[in-house]
Amino acid sequence: MARTPGFGVDIGGSGIKGATVDLSSGVLADRRVRVPTPQPATPEAVAELVAVITSEFAWHDPMGVTLPSVLKRGIARTAAHLDPSWKGLAANELFSEYCRVPVTVLNDADAAGLAEMRFGAGRNQDGVVVLLTFGTGIGSALFVDGELVPNTELGHLPLDGADAEIRAAAAARDHEALSWADWAARVSRYLQVLEDLIWPDLIIAGGGISRKADKWLPLLECRTPVVAAGLRNDAGIVGAAAAAARQRGR
Repeated sequence: MARTPGFGVDIGGSGIKGATVDLSSGVLADRRVRVPTPQPATPEAVAELVAVITSEFAWHDPMGVTLPSVLKRGIARTAAHLDPSWKGLAANELFSEYCRVPVTVLNDADAAGLAEMRFGAGRNQDGVVVLLTFGTGIGSALFVDGELVPNTELGHLPLDGADAEIRAAAAARDHEALSWADWAARVSRYLQVLEDLIWPDLIIAGGGISRKADKWLPLLECRTPVVAAGLRNDAGIVGAAAAAARQRGR
């Protein structure tokens, strides 16, 4: 099968990652480039780094970029783990200006979910599927019979008096030096709250910590099957590239 090239950049609270993608298979077609997210993560500082990554690959076609933000018609409505100046900004226009190509911008977890549903752990899965990315925060992507319900913010569900991501994100495990068992107990509590609200048929666990799924997935206690993301932490890049390709009709 001939390769169909695409390009995606995944912006997170701690790092910005980009790579070319083979859209016929959903795998990275080249080495992944990662740089630390600037602090403060202002629009201009982030866009400049995205442009630097894009130039490293000499990419000149339409591309996709993810943000840890609710996005409505390319406009950022929230700024989780980014500078507040993102709110109300036309992110698609900003990245298009800096990268000098048409840019499709979407929520980071939605991008990861789209990739998993097309190429990974959610492939051919009907019913209600939730992808959760455990990292600096908790991102979520919700699918009903394969169709995305965009911009869900399930990481901000109340959990024991705080946002769920404050208690159960991967960053909480690091900051509080939690054992795998103690952190898994928090994640279990979060999943139990989540499944009482939407009754999913499958939960896909993504984010960087999915690489160590064997250490914590067996410790979870919930009624819904939980599987590791098939694309691991590359899902956001793949989903961004696929979203851009779909928008331009490829």
